[in-house]
Amino acid sequence: MTVKELQELVKQFAADRDWEQFHTPRNLILALCGEAGELAELLQWTSDADVEAWLAEPSNRQKLRHELADVFSYLLRISDVCGVDLEEALVEKIELNQSRYPISLAKGSARKYTELADPEPHGQITGGN
Repeated sequence: MTVKELQELVKQFAADRDWEQFHTPRNLILALCGEAGELAELLQWTSDADVEAWLAEPSNRQKLRHELADVFSYLLRISDVCGVDLEEALVEKIELNQSRYPISLAKGSARKYTELADPEPHGQITGGN
């Protein structure tokens, strides 16, 4: 299915239940935050070393699938209600990030784009008298 078809599926699900009246941008964004919190909660106290084993457990993988689907569903619904072409927005943002994070500066670095051109470690003072 395409993004637009998925948006229509989620829209129809809401319409069939007369939930469109509640689907304001604000309400949907708050609901998305709640679902993102539920997604984060799945691994909140799991060490990085234990994540692979956690994911290998079928019941955990199913929980992850469901929470990811909830987050995606709200993203689809928000973009539809706000009239945002999600495919176009994603391509535009990736292009913007390609200019913000050129491979020559960003490869292997976790620094934010505003700090990439700075060769000195953050907080270091160089030169001066």
